[in-house]
Amino acid sequence: MVGRNYESNRLKASLKSEISELIAIYGRRRVGKTFLVRNIYEKHIRFEVTGLYGGGQDKQLDLFFDELKKVSTKFKEDDRPKNWKDAFELLKLYLNSLRSKSKKVIFIDEMPWLDTHKSDFRMYLGHFWNTYCEKRNDIIIVLCGSAASYMVQNVISNKGSLHARLTYKLHIKPFTLHETKEFLKRKNINWGNYHILHLYIAIGGVPHYLNKVIKGESVVQTIQRLCFDSNGDLVNEFDEIFESLFSHSTSHINIVKALGSLGKGISRDELIKKAKHAGGGAFTRALEELIASGFVTKYPAFDKKNKKMRYRLTDEYSKFYLKYIEPNKNQGDNFWKTLFQQQSYISWAGFNFETICLKHVAQIKKALKIQGIHSINSSWSAEGAQIDLVIKRADNWINVCEMKFYAAPYKITKKELDNLRNKLARFKDDTGTRDVVVLTMITSFGVIEDENFHEIVENSFEMDILFEDVE
Repeated sequence: MVGRNYESNRLKASLKSEISELIAIYGRRRVGKTFLVRNIYEKHIRFEVTGLYGGGQDKQLDLFFDELKKVSTKFKEDDRPKNWKDAFELLKLYLNSLRSKSKKVIFIDEMPWLDTHKSDFRMYLGHFWNTYCEKRNDIIIVLCGSAASYMVQNVISNKGSLHARLTYKLHIKPFTLHETKEFLKRKNINWGNYHILHLYIAIGGVPHYLNKVIKGESVVQTIQRLCFDSNGDLVNEFDEIFESLFSHSTSHINIVKALGSLGKGISRDELIKKAKHAGGGAFTRALEELIASGFVTKYPAFDKKNKKMRYRLTDEYSKFYLKYIEPNKNQGDNFWKTLFQQQSYISWAGFNFETICLKHVAQIKKALKIQGIHSINSSWSAEGAQIDLVIKRADNWINVCEMKFYAAPYKITKKELDNLRNKLARFKDDTGTRDVVVLTMITSFGVIEDENFHEIVENSFEMDILFEDVE
């Protein structure tokens, strides 16, 4: 298995625990949650049930009972339980029949779909844990769901029968660039870092998407097949994602579309206007759910006056879908082979390279050799100027990061030199900082080290640093 070292070790440690454990696992759709649990607990799962999308209580109980009959013949002649109280009573009977003293894993996958309206699923699950499992020392219950907002609100922050019962939670995120490269290598696909970056800009580090990459194809052919061919696997993925994650997804989609049209982060007030939303609790709830699900990320602004947060769409596939897939369906077999070379795409890819850098700040800090120095990441903007990544360090230095995505070494022209000087001067003046402010360049293939370079650049790193393993 690629990556997931911390998560794997945490789950394995639970097998050696002297108490029963209740674990919550969440993360966006297709990120590999189920694969992780099955891979680690394959020999220990004694009961597994997966919620049925869109199914009512009766259908969910049907599924539960069918899975119970698969693992125990004693229920073959029994009637299906009428409610979740009876269902968990049957699960107790099954567990009581197991003689092994080793840990017994109960895997409840896609829990949000099982917990239908007025079914009291959570209440009886909590009762099952509190009155039965906690009294034993050999039970592990894994609660898993793609609807991260549901998992956070109803499991992790539950105020009812599950309150403060969790042993721990695991947020499963898409692969980093390092993990993406390792995953492709396992498939005998040995692309260079620049080509992997192009793929990552289009579909991100979602394992399910990466698994569809085929050896022998170029990155351009892969994106064409997955995203633009009439039967491409990712042509209609956008609608499926939001329909399955959020019961009322209109507000979520409007927020995503508003952010997807921008190459930068914006404030909450700006986002409300851009999304044409009335604001209030419904907007806040939708935005928080998108953040919990990993589609949107909020960053603090480097602003001593108001400390406003800024919001950015950070799900690569959603951004690529809105910009290129949705407007260009049924454009033919050679559509992407032509468009990816155009300057409009190269400029757009540059904005998304910045977002990818924001996701790999740990790698940037490793390259700067400041892992051991406390630092705070933020962004800064003023009229006509913006810095997406500001690293304020405890040693009274500030790294202002400029990210450029080019197919060749980047050259700082005289005009660009003046722009960078003005940006740094405005940053110092606007923030009133007394720290040392230096410019750090992160580019695809480096910066040409001429007079302009030496005039203003303190550190320069190529894209390879983003592929470093920081675990």
